[in-house]
Amino acid sequence: MPAWAIWVVIAAALAAGEIATPGLFFLGPVALAAAASFVIAALGVGLVGQLAVFAAGSALALLVLRPLARRTLRLPPALRSGVAALRGARAIVIQPVTADAGTVSIGGDIWSARPYVEGDVIDQGVTVEVVEIDGATARVMR
Repeated sequence: MPAWAIWVVIAAALAAGEIATPGLFFLGPVALAAAASFVIAALGVGLVGQLAVFAAGSALALLVLRPLARRTLRLPPALRSGVAALRGARAIVIQPVTADAGTVSIGGDIWSARPYVEGDVIDQGVTVEVVEIDGATARVMR
């Protein structure tokens, strides 16, 4: 098997590993380094050169890309979107929130709600904080 084909297999395996472990962003940059080594191998550079490109590419990608990706995953609340933006938001109880029923208004949208603290009952008109979103239900607490 030619060296470039081995680098393709390594890059594909690392990329698949990155997809299988979301949130870590460790294998993706190393997969990019393996892809760079594939190009070097395809150009006819020897094994020492391929390994040097792989090592340098891995270090550079991990030092540059990983911090950028991690920073993006930790967006401040003002920059979040979707249900992630609702965590920490204030809501007003429209119908009393119990373990079985309840609705709240979050930014003008009506959501079904349940108390985050088990057994808690929150009366109508109370302002609450959205702790998490569970499907289409907001888990709230005073």
